[in-house]
Amino acid sequence: MGMWEPWRGCRRISEGCRNCYIHKGDKKRGTDTRVIVKTERFYAPIEKNRNGEYKMRSGQIVYVCFSSDFLIEDADVWRAECWEMMKTRSDLFFIFLTKRIERFEMCVPTDWGEGYDNVLVGCTVENQRTADIRLQFFDRAKIKHKNIICQPLLEKIDLSDHLRGVERVIVGGESDANARPLNFDWVLSIRKQCIDCQVSFQFRQCGTNFVKNDRTYRLKTRDLVSQAKKANIDYHAR
Repeated sequence: MGMWEPWRGCRRISEGCRNCYIHKGDKKRGTDTRVIVKTERFYAPIEKNRNGEYKMRSGQIVYVCFSSDFLIEDADVWRAECWEMMKTRSDLFFIFLTKRIERFEMCVPTDWGEGYDNVLVGCTVENQRTADIRLQFFDRAKIKHKNIICQPLLEKIDLSDHLRGVERVIVGGESDANARPLNFDWVLSIRKQCIDCQVSFQFRQCGTNFVKNDRTYRLKTRDLVSQAKKANIDYHAR
């Protein structure tokens, strides 16, 4: 697994951003998250060592822009080079998530076609409103590998009209002292929708404030992922 942050910085655009860990971390460091800057690792996928070999080893999954949004407007001038690097490194598999899917069609390269084989795009939604708005764009976007990310999941959501062509739906709660509740019933509802449509489902993490059977549990951050795994409700579509 690799991480690639060609730029950093972001801006809140919806309720899912309220307790964003990037903003919290930057505040502690005295950094203005709203300023989008190109990083020193911009060319990481094509950097080579002294032997002329790529530093990013072949076969890796590379997570892109997890401290920003790959489709953020401020990065329009840099994105074309990133697409080119993804195309060059066809031996890597790139994943990026976005809350700005409405910008997708205007941001893809001219040779995108039906999508690159080695790029997965995750559209993030947190409530029914953002699902209704963003997924209409996601539905028609030409992307070979699609995921829907419901994290943080803030309410019960109906995704059933938007699961065609989606490989996986990932669900999780907030990890924050002021985290909004994650109700297990909401998680199970999305799981059922996925099973009905033969789409893989992953319960990635519980929320700090986790509601199950009308009882609220206060969980430690270090236990959120392991508790989700203990639920044993992931579904792998054939």
